[in-house]
Amino acid sequence: MSIAGNGLTSNVLKEIELALKAHELIKIRVYGDDRDARIAYLQEICSQLSCHSVQSIGKLLVVYRLNPDLHKPQAKQESPAGARRKTADKAGFDLRPGRPTTSNAPRKSLAGAPEPRYRKPSAGAGRTRKSAR
Repeated sequence: MSIAGNGLTSNVLKEIELALKAHELIKIRVYGDDRDARIAYLQEICSQLSCHSVQSIGKLLVVYRLNPDLHKPQAKQESPAGARRKTADKAGFDLRPGRPTTSNAPRKSLAGAPEPRYRKPSAGAGRTRKSAR
């Protein structure tokens, strides 16, 4: 949220109201250098929207309003017979139909690929050095 050159209009208050319903804690940036205007904006927002001032640092205002709809305990939904679903019943990502697993994955065909090049063995691999002969 931000308050710019037009000040605290009714449209800005509506947007702050919507943001408070959705998030409870919001930051509002005030563009302008007048400290008294920022304090007045904060007091007006808190009085009109029934919210609390949390913090005011520089051009940033932080306000909070509890939304009880966001904190309602959700009812637990149980399966019909109350039976728990076993983890073995759930198909994993690799076990879905059409997905090859590592054990049955098709091998890449090397038809037409060149033979691997011959590599000379390293100096100490199976042959003695000239000095040791």
